[in-house]
Amino acid sequence: MEILYLLIGGIASTIGAISGLGGGVIIKPVLDAFGHFDLATIGILSSCTVFAMTIVSLAKKFMLKTTFEYTKLLPLSLGAVIGGLGGKYLFEIFLQTIPNEELGKMIQSICLLVLMFIILLFGLNRHKIKTYNITSPIICGIAGIIMGVISSFLGIGGGPVNVALLILLFSCDAKEAAIYSIFTIFFSQLSTLASVFFAEGFSTYDLSVVPYMIFGGITGGFLGGFFNKKLSTQYVEKLFNGVMVITIFINGYNILTVISK
Repeated sequence: MEILYLLIGGIASTIGAISGLGGGVIIKPVLDAFGHFDLATIGILSSCTVFAMTIVSLAKKFMLKTTFEYTKLLPLSLGAVIGGLGGKYLFEIFLQTIPNEELGKMIQSICLLVLMFIILLFGLNRHKIKTYNITSPIICGIAGIIMGVISSFLGIGGGPVNVALLILLFSCDAKEAAIYSIFTIFFSQLSTLASVFFAEGFSTYDLSVVPYMIFGGITGGFLGGFFNKKLSTQYVEKLFNGVMVITIFINGYNILTVISK
């Protein structure tokens, strides 16, 4: 069982580090499909894994002295922190509102399926869509908030939304978007985990497999960073679109599983 979760964390984080998806968009629906943990615990497991991956990925970028546009990055990161806190608050209200876990899983799966389908359409047609070169710190901050809310509420790390928004707002290619996406994922997951730590703590969650998933996240951060340098932008775009298709099918399976019960 532990090896299975290590592999989930490692494979998802490797793909996430290459493409900027973060890995949570794969981890969340896969853990839903297994059904071993409740929604809140799945969110924490996903956040811990993704957070570990982003630390490794960003550390490697700084060691390589990668340059960043901090006029965009700082407001994006600040927005991601605010959005992460807001998304965690909305998720807590959501858990208190739904009558049972199965309905909550189905609602989240529907949201993810629709979101991934829209982003897949964007990815397939991105060269036909007008993009911008936004420099306004306010708009960057708002974009960061949106990324953080979605990331924290759905427990996916926000990656696909981040990449699509970054390409749309800044006219960057998939590899550039991946780097900035990982930055915003780092801050949104940091704020999410910090809010849990200072509010109720982690003792109420079943985190028996979290060391294995974190190790998978660290491994994925190293492997993803290595492959990101080697792969072309075109391949990264294909990988991104491929992951969208896979997650659409997994979320569709999760929805049908709940309906059939």
